[in-house]
Amino acid sequence: MPKVLVVDDSLSVRKVVEKALEGRGLQVLSAASGAEAIESIERNRPDVVICDVILPDKDGYQICQYVRTHPAMSATPVLLISGIDNGTVQARAAEVRSNEVMFKPFGVDDLVRKIDGLLGGRANGATQPATTVPPAATAATAPAAVASPGQGLKERLEGLAGTPGVRFVVLTDREGFLIETAGDFAPDTDEVAGALASCLAEASDGIGCELGQGQLLGAMLEYEAGTLLLHTVGPAALLAVLVGDQGALGKVRYYVRKAVPEIVRAL
Repeated sequence: MPKVLVVDDSLSVRKVVEKALEGRGLQVLSAASGAEAIESIERNRPDVVICDVILPDKDGYQICQYVRTHPAMSATPVLLISGIDNGTVQARAAEVRSNEVMFKPFGVDDLVRKIDGLLGGRANGATQPATTVPPAATAATAPAAVASPGQGLKERLEGLAGTPGVRFVVLTDREGFLIETAGDFAPDTDEVAGALASCLAEASDGIGCELGQGQLLGAMLEYEAGTLLLHTVGPAALLAVLVGDQGALGKVRYYVRKAVPEIVRAL
């Protein structure tokens, strides 16, 4: 019987989740704090961890990090729950590599579907999930840029551009010359993004050296109608991704970090 650990300092939340999951034939374990969660993880080796972001001692991000660095549990799916729905939560969840994020209030049916999906690709930490699903994403929305080894450069960028919330993707060299594009373009948008990425990279070399921090690896530029993500791609290229949906920002940042090594290999 699969084991699901529910970590929340609210007894009512734990009871609701427990009732919903036990009705699906799952063994539900409970913890009211981060310390209890870690103890249960060590003792019970759960197949999935559901953890509230806010806990009385640790936070859900720390619990997720604990799972990710555990020698026997690093591939165990972690579903974070938050009462605050914003890009900061999603970005932080992406940084600690949680599989999903749900925001309160949520429907029991939605929770059960997510747990079913996580269990479908996971068996007690023994193997890596077939597809690592980042915060606020589902299997239906996972872009091709995160999977499919052997894809060409164009296909990887198109996969990234197909992520919900992304308007376009531009890959340039350090001089600002266009390498490849994908997504929905306005006239000359690719040239503007390429030039901006190039100028920022050139400036960052000097600034980073002056501060003793080395080269800039990435940056976010927030505009009224969207956010431009800039990320270095190896020593010779830069990636610009325009995100039109602020709510998707955390998920897109996760996908960009995931896609960059594959884009490097495809160059």
